Parts: sequence; C-alpha cells; structure tokens
Amino acid sequence: MHTRRIGEVEVSAIGLGAMPMSIEGRPDEARSLATIHAALDAGVTLIDTADAYHRDADEVGHNETLIAKALASHDLGKDVLVATKGGHLRPGDGSWTLDGSPRHLKDACEASLRRLGVEAIGLYQFHRPDPRVPYAESVGAVRDLLDEGKIRMAGISNANPEQIRQANEILGGRLVSVQNQLSPAFRSSEPELRLCDELGIAFLPWSPLGGISRARELGSAYAPFARVAETHGVSPQRVCLAWMLAKSPVVVPIPGASRPETILDSLAATDLVLTGEEIAELDAV
Repeated sequence: MHTRRIGEVEVSAIGLGAMPMSIEGRPDEARSLATIHAALDAGVTLIDTADAYHRDADEVGHNETLIAKALASHDLGKDVLVATKGGHLRPGDGSWTLDGSPRHLKDACEASLRRLGVEAIGLYQFHRPDPRVPYAESVGAVRDLLDEGKIRMAGISNANPEQIRQANEILGGRLVSVQNQLSPAFRSSEPELRLCDELGIAFLPWSPLGGISRARELGSAYAPFARVAETHGVSPQRVCLAWMLAKSPVVVPIPGASRPETILDSLAATDLVLTGEEIAELDAV
C-alpha cells in the first residue's frame, strides 16, 4: 500500500469512508465488519467517521462504535488512524443540523472518546461551519481540545480558503487536514485543494466517487472516465481515485464503502498510473 502523510502520521494513500455502514440503507453489522477487516488486510491505516453517522435519533455515534468494534477484533486495528468529526447532528428524521458551539464540540469530543475507547482521538475535525456561531469560536474549541491532549491532531471540514487560513492561524499552524467534497460532479473545492497543496495540509476528498447513489454511474455519466478505464482494463471508479491522487501529494481520498469488494477496488487505484494526456482529459470533464 502506498502511503501519504496527515501531519506527522503516515497513512495509506486511500482511506476508508465508513459513513455508508451506518446511515440509511446500511448493511447488517456482519458485512460492515467484514468490509472494515478487508480494508485493514489490504493495508488501510486511515478510517473516516463522525458522531453524526447514524440513522436513528437514539443511536448517535453508531459508526464510531462500529469502527471501535472492528478495530478491537483485528490484529491490525492498533495501527489505524481514526479521523472523526463533531459539529453536525442528525435528529433522526433524515435531516442534518448544526451545532458549532464550543460547549457542544467539547461534549461531542468526550462522547467520541468513550465510543472509540481511546485516551486521545487521532484526528478530530470540525464537521461543518455553523452560521450561528463565529467560526473562530468553533475552531477555538478544537484548539483547546488539542492543547488539553484530548485529540492528537486537528482538522476542519467543508471549509473555504478564508476559513482554512483562519483555522490554521487559530491553531497556531497546527491544522493538518481539510476534508471537503470533491468529485467529477463536484469540482468547486479545487481552490481549497490548491491552498492545501501550497500550505502542505492534507486534503481529504469526501464522496470522491460522487456519493452513495452516484458512484455506480460514474462511467456512464462521465465518458472520459469510462474511456480511460477501458484502456487500462479497470473500473471508472478506480480511474477517478487515481486521477485524484495525481492532483497533489497532499490528497488522501476517503471513498465510502459497505462491501469488501468495493473498498478493495478503490484501494487498487494506488497502483494505477495515468499518463499526462489521460489526466488532462479527465481534468477537462
């Protein structure tokens, strides 16, 4: 498995996005555990989660609990960087709400610590800006958690360039990651990617294949990805991830998966080398 860096930590060049294993349409627990274990066997050392990755109102942190169980039951579990997030909520009716208040973020971190069964969270990320709370106050809470040793590294998610610079300043230059949406269907985060490349901050594209409902349609919706995939005899999804990896050494995609075969196909993208002409063709989509 090829590796990249988040802060001072070396991780697999592609991580596992665990959200599909806990929200609507999720598989049974046995398949989820098999998916996580298959990823570990293949060399994954980064798993992305959040306390908001759950379906029902009474199961906050379902995904974190699932990951903790999977890691505890596998020999390689101790080698994994778990990246979780706080500041997003799911009332249980399918909607998403926000609470970026410092009190909530600190309470959420404590709850995540208990569910993950760790003394310090490897990477804790402010999930999404809350327009009701000054951004500096939300990030300031993450800084406090870092200073207190509750978290080992700090990141932000769904941020614009101004917020990235502001967060890095508030954190005293200790911002290690930005997690934004980026896919062939969603290209508006490329300015944030360029800034992360400039600053040496890891960029974690979420929904890199277009999301749960669109990932299977990637080849049919974007012909260049299908053409390049046919040339190499691989899936369009694998081409998509190889294209992202080629954009910058700070990119660490976290494709979602709920089946072992899906994450294994995604991980194979680290061995797929695209030509300059192919990258240019995909960039033009």
